[in-house]
Amino acid sequence: MRVYGSPAEGLLDAMRLAEGMTHKWAALEFDNGGGKAVLAVPQLLEGEERLGLLRRFGALMNTLGGTFATGRDLGTTDDDMLTLAEVTPYVHGVNVAGEAVKDPGPYTARGVFAAMRAVLHALHGEADPSGRVVVVQGAGAVGAPLAGRLAAAGARVLVSDVDTSKAESLAREVGAQTISAESVFDSECDIFAPCAVGAVLDEGTIARLRCRAVAGAANNQLAAEGDADRLHQRGILYAPDFVANGGGALAFGLMHRGVTDDRMLFDRLAGIEDSMRRILSEAAEQGESPLRAARRLVGRVLADKRAC
Repeated sequence: MRVYGSPAEGLLDAMRLAEGMTHKWAALEFDNGGGKAVLAVPQLLEGEERLGLLRRFGALMNTLGGTFATGRDLGTTDDDMLTLAEVTPYVHGVNVAGEAVKDPGPYTARGVFAAMRAVLHALHGEADPSGRVVVVQGAGAVGAPLAGRLAAAGARVLVSDVDTSKAESLAREVGAQTISAESVFDSECDIFAPCAVGAVLDEGTIARLRCRAVAGAANNQLAAEGDADRLHQRGILYAPDFVANGGGALAFGLMHRGVTDDRMLFDRLAGIEDSMRRILSEAAEQGESPLRAARRLVGRVLADKRAC
């Protein structure tokens, strides 16, 4: 749920996010198709206005007969998911009694952390984040647990958020340092982790980056397809977002299939490190952006599925 400049901008974002979800499931080699719902609102909604929109959305989902399910994401809350669950059964993270909501954020953060280990291995020959500097852009549902996990592993974490009070609170909690939203692209670091809105990396911001790699949780971090090559030309290693941020989707997909033991879920999430290592290794062998290697992986999986 997000305010856009026009309905067309919301539609474009929905299409890009749906493509990203398709690629995410394929990269995870999970038998789901990709889709995404965007609620393009004229302003932030509250009260009955918000409830009414969510109920209409839930009724629309019911017409799809279970081919699409939704979950908490940018701009939505646990309460929103509970409201939806009153109307439709196709809501991830809500139990059958409609009482509990599981937050995908910590699972997504675990997956991003695993992807970062692969990135650090590619950069330094070892995956330990201890002593490395990581800039986390966004102190929200994924950025916060990711910052905590990195700090606990010994990394020096710099946190930025447009809501400075949120960034300061997180920094105090995990022992991190805050930086301004304006300087986030200019801060020297090992890894820059976009964990807020998408399309933050474009020709202008890429030119400002002072990092060795980009690995974060935001969907569609690149403003345009060519931005992956711009990063590669600058010698900045890019961990394709639809692989790095697949932890939440993977965990909820497994829960939907009856896997509820966190130890089993965490083992599967740790596998994102191996997937990312293979992608980065193939890209290095070919002398290309990792996005190209990841796209080939997706292409192979989708071709196999279409042939079935």
